[in-house]
Amino acid sequence: MDKPKNNSIKSALIRLGAFYARVTKLLISEFNSLVKRDPDLELNKPSDDKSNGLKKRRFVYLALFLILMLSLLNNVNEMQRDEIPYGQFLNLVKEAKIDKAVVSERIITGVIKPDNANGPGKHFVTVPLWQNDLAQMLTQNKVDFIVRSGDNWLTNLFFNWIIPLSIFVLIWSWFMRKATAGAQSFLNLGNKVRIHQDTQTNITFADVAGADSAKQELNESIDFLKAPEKIQRLGGRMPKGVLLVGPPGTGKTLLARAVSGEAKVPFFNISGSEFIELFVGVGAARVRELFEQARSKAPCIIFIDELDAIGRSRGGPVVMGGHDEREQTLNQLLTEMDGFDTSVGVVVMAATNRPEVLDKALLRAGRFDRQIIVDKPDLQDRIEILKLHTKNMTLAKNIDIAVVAKRTPGLVGADLANIANEAAIMATRFDHKQVEMEDFEAAIDRILAGPEKKNRVLNPEEKRRVAYHEAGHAMVAEHVPTGQPVHKISIIPRGVSALGFTLQLPVEEKFLSTEQELKDQIAILLGGRIAEEIALGSISTGAQNDLEKASDIARNMVCSLGMSKKLGALTYGKRQQLQFLETELSEYRNYSDETARIIDTEVMALVEEGEARARQVITENRTTLEKLANLLQEKEVINREEMVALLEGK
Repeated sequence: MDKPKNNSIKSALIRLGAFYARVTKLLISEFNSLVKRDPDLELNKPSDDKSNGLKKRRFVYLALFLILMLSLLNNVNEMQRDEIPYGQFLNLVKEAKIDKAVVSERIITGVIKPDNANGPGKHFVTVPLWQNDLAQMLTQNKVDFIVRSGDNWLTNLFFNWIIPLSIFVLIWSWFMRKATAGAQSFLNLGNKVRIHQDTQTNITFADVAGADSAKQELNESIDFLKAPEKIQRLGGRMPKGVLLVGPPGTGKTLLARAVSGEAKVPFFNISGSEFIELFVGVGAARVRELFEQARSKAPCIIFIDELDAIGRSRGGPVVMGGHDEREQTLNQLLTEMDGFDTSVGVVVMAATNRPEVLDKALLRAGRFDRQIIVDKPDLQDRIEILKLHTKNMTLAKNIDIAVVAKRTPGLVGADLANIANEAAIMATRFDHKQVEMEDFEAAIDRILAGPEKKNRVLNPEEKRRVAYHEAGHAMVAEHVPTGQPVHKISIIPRGVSALGFTLQLPVEEKFLSTEQELKDQIAILLGGRIAEEIALGSISTGAQNDLEKASDIARNMVCSLGMSKKLGALTYGKRQQLQFLETELSEYRNYSDETARIIDTEVMALVEEGEARARQVITENRTTLEKLANLLQEKEVINREEMVALLEGK
């Protein structure tokens, strides 16, 4: 019964051996072909020849398959063995029925003598329980056996070397990818340049609202990229660098992306802080690599965001006897831009909100030739920005974008986008089917004054004091000559420490302030404190912020703006940035002690004048103040229409 089974096993082994021979022959053929194409046989080296790369991959796959086949052929006999108990094995040994045996450290394999002299023997495997007299027993019973110290060399190589090393390499590769966060080497020496191709940069000037003057100047850079011969035929040259300067959130990065989208050229985007690493020289290497990549893909745009991270002015004490990493990076950037050929069609753009700290060598002609100011949007720009950010929103018919824009003077594009998003959130919170005007009002209040603190409940006495305080601000603002109209009064606590606020809405955009306007502003700031004193007979700590602002305005009028008759048209004191505390400012005193006493006297006089004017307004309108404070305690929020009706006696 065993003969057909053994014949089938032999035929299977013959077919497997033939298949193994064909695979080996194909592997040798692939190897010979590969050697002819690439004598060095660097399998990990990228090849420009696609067919050669395919040959290399096929060779690696076949080599792996060959190792697997060798392992299978080595263990195919083991799969056909029958496991017998060790006790049965000992009995067979005593009965002299074991033909051959292979003894290893873990198992014993061999062949049992057949019952028929011409028949095949039965293969067996057993796990031994070692005894000292085993070898003696085998010898006495004339068993032909050998002892091995371990498995065969191929199994030992595969299981003891290849698999453990492969697992170690995989774990190490995973760890290095995580540790370097996508860098190109162990020391993170690779360049982190993000390249946005034409199909990826879909932003155009249509996606940028406002900033018309900046877009007009940037259009010229686009024309130079598309057709540099226009200016070259007149003897001119393309600008090497364009520096976008403006406050945070005004859209400098968005404008740079729009330039790339309009010009349909590759866009290299990197932040200034990405050049700096722990190891000295890494930043300079990244600058060189950045410009090499840009030249290979010209025409293109290089955009360096937050240029002040590497472009700060050099100077000050030398650290550790040489330049630090940031200065070496800056030196390399200056060298690259100075030797930059404008005919290759590469424009370097950068953005910063701190142009005063940049090194003068960066701003000279031949490097950043053009400086474009991206300023805060005016009223018309804010209207356009709000329209852009609300075009996909479901707005109610009562929405007046112009009123929303008037309520947001001084805010930049990022703030306006946040207001539009907050309005949609408010509409969702109150389950509105459309975004209402009240949602925009709540969003603006949240952005300007902070979120409502509904869990902060004022006791009746504090609520009454806050009502008189805010009513005092509103009364003075409505009666001084240049006061801006009051839009809303609230005594709902907001933010960290604000217990209420009085919101004034400017009639028109203004960029200058007169001496009279500053004096009126001081009076408005002191109006809340005076109202508390007159109505309640005492003052509180709620006027601390008002006093700080009034003092700053008065001191600037005297020391910086020349609005003092005694001191004349001079400035006193000079602010400078500390060398090691770059975020702090110190004041350099360039005047005498006698002048300092005059400055203090003049500042005190301005504050006392504002206090006297506020006291006069509050005293003359005491009855109206009482009505306004009582209405505030009742409603907590009063808009302009309600306040005007109360002031007119309606």
